[in-house]
Amino acid sequence: MKATSRETPAKQVAGFIAKYDPAIRKLVRTARSKLRKRFPGAVELVYDNYNALAIGFGPTERTSDAVVSLAVYPRWVNLYFLQGTRLPDPGKMLKGSGSRGRYVVLAGAGDLDRPEIKTLLDAAIRDSSVRFAERGGYTIIKSTSAKQLPRRVDPETR
Repeated sequence: MKATSRETPAKQVAGFIAKYDPAIRKLVRTARSKLRKRFPGAVELVYDNYNALAIGFGPTERTSDAVVSLAVYPRWVNLYFLQGTRLPDPGKMLKGSGSRGRYVVLAGAGDLDRPEIKTLLDAAIRDSSVRFAERGGYTIIKSTSAKQLPRRVDPETR
């Protein structure tokens, strides 16, 4: 379902993130900021899906051109490499068993500063068939799901 809100994309994204517990909100805001700096020309593709909030970064508005994304869940945030199976991973950082994607669970936004993750990000950019602009990135709300799993952790199950 395409987003039809008259709010700006920035306000919509802030609202999506606000649904999460404070620690997850802080992590995703900081990680998103670091990725925006890393990819200043990226088109940020946002999906507020049934299972998670996904914020992709790619050189175009096409989802298939996205390189990485943040997948936000109630208890953790993954840095997802959409073509992760093609990336060199000497540090054995990447997890997952899908046919294409791999991910790293972010313990904190500082993980994006780790040399192994910077190397993975560099490799993902080199692997991309479409080059990123040097500046001028923007955000598009691609979809929002009317029905969603809870975004906060139930205090009784912590």
